[in-house]
Amino acid sequence: MSEIALTVSLLSLVAVLGLWIGHIKVRGVSLGIGGVLFGGIIVSHFMTQFGIKLDPHTLHFIQEFGLILFVYTIGIQVGPGFFASLRQSGLKLNGFALLIVAISGLLVVLLHKLFDVPLPVILGIFSGAVTNTPSLGAGQQVLSELGSDTTVMGMGYAIAYPFGIVGILLAMWVIRILFKINVDKEADDFDRTQNNKKEGLSTLNVRVTNPNLNGLTLKEFPDFNLHDVVYSRLKRGDDLFVPKVDTQIYVGDILHMVGEKAVLNKMHLIIGEMVDTSVSTKGTHFRSERAVVTNEKVFGKKIRQLMLKGKYDVVISRLNRAGIELIPTGEMTLQFGDVLNLVGRQEDIEAVMAIIGNAQQKLQQVQMLPIFIGIGLGVLLGSIPIYIPGFPVALKLGLAGGPLVVALILARIGSIRKLYWFMPPSANLALREIGIVLFLAVVGWKAGGNFLNTLLSNDGLAWIGYGALITFIPLIVTGVIARIYGKLNYLTLCGLLAGSMTDPPALAFANAIKDGNGAASLSYATVYPLVMFCRIILPQLLAILLWSVG
Repeated sequence: MSEIALTVSLLSLVAVLGLWIGHIKVRGVSLGIGGVLFGGIIVSHFMTQFGIKLDPHTLHFIQEFGLILFVYTIGIQVGPGFFASLRQSGLKLNGFALLIVAISGLLVVLLHKLFDVPLPVILGIFSGAVTNTPSLGAGQQVLSELGSDTTVMGMGYAIAYPFGIVGILLAMWVIRILFKINVDKEADDFDRTQNNKKEGLSTLNVRVTNPNLNGLTLKEFPDFNLHDVVYSRLKRGDDLFVPKVDTQIYVGDILHMVGEKAVLNKMHLIIGEMVDTSVSTKGTHFRSERAVVTNEKVFGKKIRQLMLKGKYDVVISRLNRAGIELIPTGEMTLQFGDVLNLVGRQEDIEAVMAIIGNAQQKLQQVQMLPIFIGIGLGVLLGSIPIYIPGFPVALKLGLAGGPLVVALILARIGSIRKLYWFMPPSANLALREIGIVLFLAVVGWKAGGNFLNTLLSNDGLAWIGYGALITFIPLIVTGVIARIYGKLNYLTLCGLLAGSMTDPPALAFANAIKDGNGAASLSYATVYPLVMFCRIILPQLLAILLWSVG
């Protein structure tokens, strides 16, 4: 058997065994994709006994390529929500998540200095303790450039990883006991808060009673350009039609408006009185339909450039982008996958659909050219050296940070001319899983030769202890602070803890605390993008900092 065939066969065996291990649940908790790491350790241990070795250059390529695939697809997935998570609504949660990251970094420095733990070991333990595989890859890369042996990092990661998962669940349990939390009450409080503060778009029907508006066009309304409101329908007597900016409005007209609740209330005070009258398109020659932007010719164009209002009796009442509803203004640019809510005559709606595409099948197609453009740009960015005075080597984003940053930016941009970076969720998940399986399979293989001896030695027991400290202390300290001073809901707090460790099994556990409640998932999604970025950058900074002063 050729070297390549042997390598592929054994890594496939590792993946099969590891994925099977990852599905084994103990009290509802499993290793998940982390099982591949232990599959690699087991297969490598037995293969070493028979003197079977694999080509290190081939393994290195597979490991790095797997890491690139994983972090790039992660960036594409979280990109649209990354910058949104930094807005006001997510500042508190992201602040607490960053506190967890900062405390774990501080513990790495203290353990390295106080107990003289080798740098590759403590960084490997750190990555396993926070259950973040990309941070392992980032740390290995920068240590390789510093001339350090990184094999031991995989062992440190594997030894700390199991408690990394259990430790998150333990922290949730301790906080629950410490504050004598009633889960049902917390769920009711969250639901009540969500109902009171639910963000998104609302609708309002208002009859024009302000005599000062009689005979004015919509664009002549006070502060028309300052308010993000869409006037999607106008009812005059028994007639219903779609108003344009130059449509004259008269006292007695009923306007159907779409926008944020606070803005609608302002316009309500200006225009007249709220009415309960139906302004539905049902039974009329008007329709309300949803259409998807898939035509390359409109990517990056502003809505006003399409000249829809001048040509067609259609108004865009809502725009949904990556699950977020937005008010469609004329200055807003269209991206692949945007979902538009169109109100108007059937023939005009069909004409507009032809312009924007509405080819649903394209949402399931993967455009390969943008993927490799993004990966190439990410590798180039990660290779650019950043020279900092006093540091022994230049700082780089590396093969973990570079593709991640580029993916975040490209996902936020959405499209450039005919290129679009939208990736169907199923395709993204497939590439992401392939990448992480390849990476963990090689890391496990490299660590397998001496793993058992190290685990059973005094060093192994100490490593478990260091990992437990790095896992548990940041979570419990931040959890207590967030509960006492941040007044965080317990279920929201559990999602925050899981998200700060980028750990899906922990999220599944948090969701199971109260089925049907979305608090944990919401906070997990809010902190995940920023935490993933910080977890990749932090080990590189720690490696260079501790190397330069040590």
